[in-house]
Amino acid sequence: MTDTKIEIRTHNSLSSIAARDWDACAGPEASDGVRSIDPFTTHRFLLALEKSGSVGGRTGWQPHYLSVHAGGQVIAVAPLYAKTHSQGEYVFDHSWADAYDRAGGQYYPKLQLAVPFTPVTGRRFLTRPGHDAIGRAGLVQGMMQIATENGLSSAHITFCTEDEAQAGAQMGLLHRIGQQFHWENHGYADFDDFLSGLSSRKRKQLRKERRQAQEFGGRIAAFTGDDIQSHHWDTFWHFYQDTGARKWGRPYLTRAFFDELHASMRDDVLLVFALRDGRPIAGALNLIGRDTLFGRYWGASEHHPCLHFELCYYQAIDFAIQHNLQRVEAGAQGEHKLARGYLPVTTHSLHWIAEPSFRDAVSEFLGAEKRAVEGDMDILTSYGPFRKTVIDEGD
Repeated sequence: MTDTKIEIRTHNSLSSIAARDWDACAGPEASDGVRSIDPFTTHRFLLALEKSGSVGGRTGWQPHYLSVHAGGQVIAVAPLYAKTHSQGEYVFDHSWADAYDRAGGQYYPKLQLAVPFTPVTGRRFLTRPGHDAIGRAGLVQGMMQIATENGLSSAHITFCTEDEAQAGAQMGLLHRIGQQFHWENHGYADFDDFLSGLSSRKRKQLRKERRQAQEFGGRIAAFTGDDIQSHHWDTFWHFYQDTGARKWGRPYLTRAFFDELHASMRDDVLLVFALRDGRPIAGALNLIGRDTLFGRYWGASEHHPCLHFELCYYQAIDFAIQHNLQRVEAGAQGEHKLARGYLPVTTHSLHWIAEPSFRDAVSEFLGAEKRAVEGDMDILTSYGPFRKTVIDEGD
């Protein structure tokens, strides 16, 4: 493949790339008829963002998807956006932007190679099997060419895999680490089997929280596929708006996005509702991957003790165990997840800074940040809820 000529193209709309070509790079494992490993990089998910107006227009996420062509086929693709702000990324560079602007530069626009509004680790350089090296190199070349030709300050690849981070660092990109909290399935038979691995105190705490959550005065129900109805999305939209307004100032996703999600991905969606008299008073939205359940959004119209923990964390664990999924990723941040069996894991991102002196300053910052994050993770892991010895006190 070293002598193969490649062509790099940019696309302002994903509709100009055939779904079969995109997904042959993003999720080749799904060709056997089962789920993709990563539902967020599929053609249908990214197109739902675009068709619903959640990206493009005046959102500050302007699509410039990349494709690499060789030998008459698409061998690599990537979700690339020009950004006029740093919202919806979850790898925070606001301080970099402030410092750059104070020094007389213009930080925005910048390039973001990412899945918008989605702090989920996965491949970002999406290559067809057998074309990994040349495809990845073509995508990096395309991204750098856009940044350089347009005089942009920077380019960022967020929530990439560790392998991609190592390869990017070898190409001269700056490597940044962060942390999230994930739950791992160690072959548990059921939720009680999972609890048996916790210390006695934590085991009692989780059981108490589940009992308290059930006292809201109704029942908890899960919906997926054709069981999800339009009125479920109407209700969840209100939950999402309320949570978004409190966390981000305004919701990132439009109401139309949930309709698009239902139309093309409802079999990959798990909605968990707390129902009283048949009416949802709280709910959580998850997406289902081949081996992972991805917790995404939560909202409620009423407050009830521990209901958030039940819908977002414990119901997710129940579902993962029942469906033989290997892990639950419960989104960004949240040290409160630690006590509920979600342990810290490392996340990765890559960064290119155009201005040499600023790049050196960012590199120094990332070195110090890395030491701090690794130290924090060691401490958090030591405070995890799992038993430190085989022998434990009885209940």
